[in-house]
Amino acid sequence: MRDLESPTAAPPTRTSPPPGPSLIARWDLDKTYLRTDFDTLRDLLLTAIERPDQKKTVPGAAELLRQLGKIGVETHILSGSPEQLRGRLEEKLRLDGVRYASLTLKPNLENLLRLRFRALRGQLGYKLPSLLLRRCELASQRAPSGGLVREILLGDDAEADAFVYSLFADVCAGEVDSDTLAYVLTEGGAYPDSVADAVRFANYIEKGPVVDRVLIHLDRQSSPSEFAEYGPRVVPFYNYLQAAFILQDGGWLSAEAVLSVASDLVIVHNFEPRSLARSWVDLARRGHVTSDILPGLRAAFSQRMERRSSGAESELSAMLEELERTPAIELPARSPTKIDYVKLVRDHNPRHKKKKKRR
Repeated sequence: MRDLESPTAAPPTRTSPPPGPSLIARWDLDKTYLRTDFDTLRDLLLTAIERPDQKKTVPGAAELLRQLGKIGVETHILSGSPEQLRGRLEEKLRLDGVRYASLTLKPNLENLLRLRFRALRGQLGYKLPSLLLRRCELASQRAPSGGLVREILLGDDAEADAFVYSLFADVCAGEVDSDTLAYVLTEGGAYPDSVADAVRFANYIEKGPVVDRVLIHLDRQSSPSEFAEYGPRVVPFYNYLQAAFILQDGGWLSAEAVLSVASDLVIVHNFEPRSLARSWVDLARRGHVTSDILPGLRAAFSQRMERRSSGAESELSAMLEELERTPAIELPARSPTKIDYVKLVRDHNPRHKKKKKRR
């Protein structure tokens, strides 16, 4: 890891660092990639002793990660799972054929030994400094095109991922200053050293529109409207075909890759054509995708038929026919959303919630 405290300590070099990837995908694990349940101590213990081959993947997640890897997207995994599970998680990802650039896990044993009890369950003081540090550790924050390396962030609705990821996005964009960042982290229960690290890391980030989308897996079947306060950058989704549609609509994923995710859902997880079609219709009605992606899907399907490379031809054909019968849906005008992190962190802070109940 680079010495971020002394950025000028190394002698100057004559060559610039190689450009970074065009796109980075940052994934949470639990409830986003793995089907895990931490609601009780028994659940936590069962998760800890599960063999890698017993751990269940959220349908379609592994296939989407594999498709992203094929096009050179650099995947970084940031999980609240304890560091002690590293071996099992690495083996699970290997079994799934998933490649990743880094796997960051929570140092819960260290937190326990240091009596940092808030950090055992807290996510803001752990995830935000980690995200900022990983951004700083890129060999270059510039893509081959010369623009900033863009990012897609994937989390779930079980914790505070939408809040943390949105805050990270706005710190990178220069929309949140150091004082506000420090205040929000402190109010969110972060320890002083974590606050100081986050502020320091933020100063090393090249500011600009870095985060393209924040995708939130609705593991708990939360209503998408609960995330409206975060603006159009945050897209709640129910299944990974929806995530693939969103990435295709944004220009990051090919139609062929989307069909591969759909095939995986049909063959491995028994999704029906109508369910696949409803996935797109739901996103379109919520204003997250357009019908512009449909011709590309049809062309990719025709190529698949010529190659005879799909094991779900009838289901994919039925899905496309239903999509083509769907009337065009006019997307609402989008405008940037100014997020009040000070207000939101107070609502998320358990200490403030207890005070309200007492009143």
